[in-house]
Amino acid sequence: MSRTNFDTLLEAGAHFGHLKRKWNPAMAPYIFMEKNGIHILDLHKTVVKIDEAAEALKNIAKTGRKILFVATKKQAKPVVAEKATSVNMPYVIERWPGGMLTNFPTIRKAVKKMASIDKLTADGTYSNLSKREVLQISRQRAKLEKNLGSIVDLTRLPAALFVVDVLKEQIAVREANRLGIPVFGIVDTNSNPDNIDFVIPANDDASKSIEVILDACCAAIAEGIEERKAERVDAEAAGEKGERGTRKSARVEDEADEAEEEAPAEA
Repeated sequence: MSRTNFDTLLEAGAHFGHLKRKWNPAMAPYIFMEKNGIHILDLHKTVVKIDEAAEALKNIAKTGRKILFVATKKQAKPVVAEKATSVNMPYVIERWPGGMLTNFPTIRKAVKKMASIDKLTADGTYSNLSKREVLQISRQRAKLEKNLGSIVDLTRLPAALFVVDVLKEQIAVREANRLGIPVFGIVDTNSNPDNIDFVIPANDDASKSIEVILDACCAAIAEGIEERKAERVDAEAAGEKGERGTRKSARVEDEADEAEEEAPAEA
């Protein structure tokens, strides 16, 4: 069963593309028609592509790896922040830090600096500083929080990127391509889908369209996380059962050995 449907996407306005003069010819396979100078996307293909992307995202989540959501356009920010947080995934909704993937160790140092500021604040070290120094450190902390606060838990490179508007986030896409990280993207008619591993052809400007697609994808991620938890519980239960069986077998063997030792004495 599909995770979304034609009518839901239609109601969300996911079929509206850009003006014909702004189109990218590489998106031709996903365009249904042109109306009043605007390209209309084929939502039947969008439904299929959402299902493909959702299944792949579910499998990634099932391995316990992280998926980094990227959306710095105004109408996508609150939606992406909410949906990514709901499945405990990192996200970037402010300016994309250049080299975030290709120079990941440096980004991690900045995140650790934020943690060290918090630690020194908590133990009272900064209470001996002047007001000006405290203000400078506070501003630095606020800036780090704004740009990197949402990726604190990203301790290693993400397993995949989910991008809203691949044209606007082309630097992020380029870095992911360079490192071989698969890219999932909502791709509008003005964008190039060639560098996107999982293309979701849809309107990337309407918040409702973005929300419907993210609902389906994040639901799949949540399923993957739950399945991973269930498998872990089953494995632990099997391990305990096996351990109990081993202990029982060992006890039976010990009792048998004792019986053999006592047998000659009774004879």
